[in-house]
Amino acid sequence: MKNINYQQQKARFHSNGKFLLHVILIIVSMLVFSINVSAAVDKQNAINSIVAIVNDNVITLVELEEEIKAIKMQLAQQRVQMPSDEQLVKQVLERLILTRIQLELAQQRHLDVDDESLNNAISNVANGNGMDIMQFRRALESSGMPFVEYRERIRKEMIISRLQQRQVYRKINVTDQEIADFLANQELRDRTNEEYRLQHLLLVVPEAASGETIQKIKSRAEDIMSQLNSGADFAQMAIANSDGQQALEGGDLGWRKLAEIPSIFAEFITKMKVGELSNIVRSPSGFHIIKLAEKRDNEPQHIVTQTRARHILLQIDEVQTEEEVKTRILQLKQRIESGDDFATIATANSQDKGSAGSGGDLGWIDPGTMVKDFEDALNKLEVNQISDPVKTQFGWHLIKVEERRKYDNTEQFMKNTARQFIQEQKRGPALENWLRQIRDEAFVELRL
Repeated sequence: MKNINYQQQKARFHSNGKFLLHVILIIVSMLVFSINVSAAVDKQNAINSIVAIVNDNVITLVELEEEIKAIKMQLAQQRVQMPSDEQLVKQVLERLILTRIQLELAQQRHLDVDDESLNNAISNVANGNGMDIMQFRRALESSGMPFVEYRERIRKEMIISRLQQRQVYRKINVTDQEIADFLANQELRDRTNEEYRLQHLLLVVPEAASGETIQKIKSRAEDIMSQLNSGADFAQMAIANSDGQQALEGGDLGWRKLAEIPSIFAEFITKMKVGELSNIVRSPSGFHIIKLAEKRDNEPQHIVTQTRARHILLQIDEVQTEEEVKTRILQLKQRIESGDDFATIATANSQDKGSAGSGGDLGWIDPGTMVKDFEDALNKLEVNQISDPVKTQFGWHLIKVEERRKYDNTEQFMKNTARQFIQEQKRGPALENWLRQIRDEAFVELRL
């Protein structure tokens, strides 16, 4: 009996030992699996971690890193010295926040860009670089920018442009008296052909800032000015410090006519030498530093080909979708092609209050006075020809060319230049104030 019990116990021991070993292996496997899963989850959480909350949206770490990568690529192509990662992160994150706020406002107002308009815009960029669309796509992807990502970037830029047009630029008014005052200023008239390439650095002063806060920002501007006077690179200093919209482009505002430069700068820009820095300039937005990078003079051309045209405008709003508006304007075109009078149809249907009462008559149009999509379509038409539906930021148009002529528009050129000059002087400050306002009104929580 004892032998039997012994053997049974021995058998049980070996059986339990195998079972115990099996249990240990399972536990070890589970621990390894748990560690791997935990590492994978941590990695995924790092990728999807939130760096900022903007109203009801978020900006993730992966979005920030992708934008920084794109900006670094752009700066490398421009051969601009890189700022520190800390400075770059701050600038890029602020740009993403402003972009997110504007896209949210655009969505609330049902603003969008259809694929056709987007494709046309990208084709124009490709043509401007001397490439067809396939060559342009290969060039983008060889530089590390996926074409799909580039399309979405351009779409967002176009949506934001339409939002700014509606919320800011349309509200800018220029009076006849302002035009008359401009034309009476001979010095300004003589300088309408000059163009300037400026670099701009802005330190924003918050609304209702205390005297202590303003003094701190001013001291910071003075420190930056001292570094610039000691030879610091302007582009790098702008990338690292500027709150301006072109900060990540090194503060480069591109070529601008005097008319396109805010009046607060235009007063002294004409007296600066190429390469010279301005003094620190105080405005309601904050403290500015300007560098005159280049200057050139273009001869004006006053003999132009004018076009007299009519149009019908149907707008997209909360009541009518874009597809419904496009269908309706196609129906109007069919009626005109079937014999109905264009002017009569325009009077009854056009939503352009300025021209509907006169049968859609736009009068004589100078080159460069209409938005690009409209003007491109206008230039392709023969006399008495009617366009296909044309999409602009204002809505859908039908255009008919009545006649064309050569015209010496010196007087009108000066009036248009004056109007443009005054509008552009108002545009910059108006946009800066609006951007500051929507930034202040938005809920933003930084988590980086």
